[in-house]
Amino acid sequence: MKFNSFRLFIALVIVSFLVTNCESKQSLDNGDNANLAIDQKVDSIINLMTLQEKLGQLNLPSSGDITTGQAKSSNIAKNIEQGKVGGLFNIKGVEKIREVQRIAVENSRLKIPLLFGMDVIHGYETTFPIPLGLAASWDTEMIKKTAQMAAKEASADGINWTYSPMVDISRDPRWGRISEGSGEDVYLGSAIAKAMVEGYQGTDLTHPETILACVKHFALYGAAEAGRDYNTVDMSRIRMFNEYLPPYKAAVDAGVASVMASFNEIDGVPATGNRWLLTELLRDQWGFNGFVVSDYTGINEMIAHGMGDLQAVSALALHAGTDMDMVGEGFLTTLEKSLNEGKISIDEINLAVKRILKAKYQLGLFEDPYKYCNLQRAENDVFTYENRVFSRQVGAESMVLLKNENNLLPLKKQGTIALIGPLSNTPVNMAGTWSVATNQGQSISFLDGLKTVVGNNANILHAQGSNVDYDSQYQAHVTMFGKEIARTKSDKELLAEAIEVAKKADVIIAAIGETAELSGESSSVTNLQIPQTQKDLLKELLKTGKPVVLTLFTGRPLAITFENENVPAILNVWFPGSMAGLSISDVLFGDVNPSGKLPATFPMNVGQVPIFYNHKNTGRPISNKEGKFEKFRSNYLDVRNEPLYPFGYGLSYTTFNYSKVKLSSNEMPNNGSITVSVDVTNTGNFDGKEVVQLYIRDVVGSVTRPVKELKGFKKVLIKKGETTTVTFNLTYEDLKFYDYNLDFVAEPGDFQVFVGTDSSTENMAEFKL
Repeated sequence: MKFNSFRLFIALVIVSFLVTNCESKQSLDNGDNANLAIDQKVDSIINLMTLQEKLGQLNLPSSGDITTGQAKSSNIAKNIEQGKVGGLFNIKGVEKIREVQRIAVENSRLKIPLLFGMDVIHGYETTFPIPLGLAASWDTEMIKKTAQMAAKEASADGINWTYSPMVDISRDPRWGRISEGSGEDVYLGSAIAKAMVEGYQGTDLTHPETILACVKHFALYGAAEAGRDYNTVDMSRIRMFNEYLPPYKAAVDAGVASVMASFNEIDGVPATGNRWLLTELLRDQWGFNGFVVSDYTGINEMIAHGMGDLQAVSALALHAGTDMDMVGEGFLTTLEKSLNEGKISIDEINLAVKRILKAKYQLGLFEDPYKYCNLQRAENDVFTYENRVFSRQVGAESMVLLKNENNLLPLKKQGTIALIGPLSNTPVNMAGTWSVATNQGQSISFLDGLKTVVGNNANILHAQGSNVDYDSQYQAHVTMFGKEIARTKSDKELLAEAIEVAKKADVIIAAIGETAELSGESSSVTNLQIPQTQKDLLKELLKTGKPVVLTLFTGRPLAITFENENVPAILNVWFPGSMAGLSISDVLFGDVNPSGKLPATFPMNVGQVPIFYNHKNTGRPISNKEGKFEKFRSNYLDVRNEPLYPFGYGLSYTTFNYSKVKLSSNEMPNNGSITVSVDVTNTGNFDGKEVVQLYIRDVVGSVTRPVKELKGFKKVLIKKGETTTVTFNLTYEDLKFYDYNLDFVAEPGDFQVFVGTDSSTENMAEFKL
């Protein structure tokens, strides 16, 4: 094989015993001997490298998705030959990746293989619901399987590194990137972070179906002021450690191979150049031993933050612990000068290089640089029938039933059904934001899915009903990246057509809400309502007197107070992925009973934001839950404090009754545990899944504590008429928090434990630690 010359070269420069047993020693979990062997191999290569070759390993340019014909003649190819590139991203396809890799391992002096990265966020070509939708499933095993499947597809197509999972906690739905995370809660977010890292990386990174994960954005990115992307973050350390940092640590504890620095500043220093964050906390305290990559031009952007010129910020980033420079080329072009001027050391450069090379060894790229370039796998493992079936299932499991007045849902497959709305027949919007590898045209539109599921049992009518927004320029901004919805007619004409169609129907399904790119990166908003043109359409549909089901497309919590008050049934479908139309229809007609629960609070209006369930009380908390104003209490004049839908909320086509919470003991010993149990009875007419949620409250603490904290959840299938006993083992560790000194402690005293269907439950028992 052509890479034999590469292997021969390595054999000449590395002591023979270091190249034996390579496969067994490349596992992440083979202990100190394996790590020592890799360290020695990497050190031997570093000793052969020139300074420019070392800096090249720290350079991560975007490929611009070069074609195979351009690969040999492009500037990137020349840089690869000169050892000035450590990896590439935004290149897709085995043939292209194989050709570029060949340049690295056959034409460069040291023949070091490249990493190939891509934003594989919620699936590869087979796309699953957006991450916020995945979180709504509250099914970590299923989420882990989505990451495994994404890794299998991506690795089959040449990718060996994904910039996922994104674990940023966000309590502000104005921030568009809330769609890419797991919502507002650290416990749920930590469980999902662990599941996704394990799904991508497996137990052995040398396995060809695993890829490097990259947890992002470290840290606190979801707390940007005013919900404006890339904006300042400023908070106390105690809040960081208790409310924002745990999901990142969960990913590190799960063995994540890489970390991406965030754009925001922390304590006045941008994360990319923040040594406390990237070295003292991440490496020294948490024990992270992978590599850190900047976000896109994150190093260069510190110039605008006011941290100095490109040379200064590049040196700052390296010293802080950033190992790889995405796109900016500050490392490549300035670090030599900084080294000569004594502003950085060669040891700092060598350490960053070592971290990159170790990741390549762990992937098995030094043993076989073409291990991800198997054409047969690319043909057999991507967008398979099996994967699409699973995507359909996951999409349905992630949907949240918000309202179902008089049991309007599930619909019957009979009569005449009108599907109306700008999201009704747009397959390119079904995968949602950050679906860069998806073939958008392969996604199943709502209309096509509806027709498939109903078959000949009902008559389906269709109308677009409205444009996305009255403002054509705004519509263009929120339908970018190939997700356009054409404005072929005026809103008046579209509305008239919709009313005529609605009059002929027995039931109306309104497909409205956000487009795929109305949420996501650089999609911050100040208005959390459905676009006005679509809201006006909905009002006219309601005037027909026909029953209306609102299928809400969204990448963020929305303020849908009007809709909740006036529409009889609301199903939040998020953006369900490749099989969207089938997933939505499965739920609408009861082939799947909805079981999703909200991973983020839905506000009454934007003025309540930020709003989240695990807030703290003031010294003057509200004294009632009737929404009545009371002077000199911490409440609003114009709206009640409670949200429209609380965290953890979600209905079913059946109903569940909870017994009182039972505890195995009313005292928990130090370092001990108690068993918490509750009987859940399916009292309705359908088999259904229920997410049973456990919360605690630390009644008295050395620092103020939240009113509730999620500490456990289980998703259980309960057949109609049956009762299931759900038990939790609540441990001493579950009671711990970071105190004023940032010590992780559990303090003796009184605790309350709640178990119920969402975070508003008052089903409570008490115990003492």
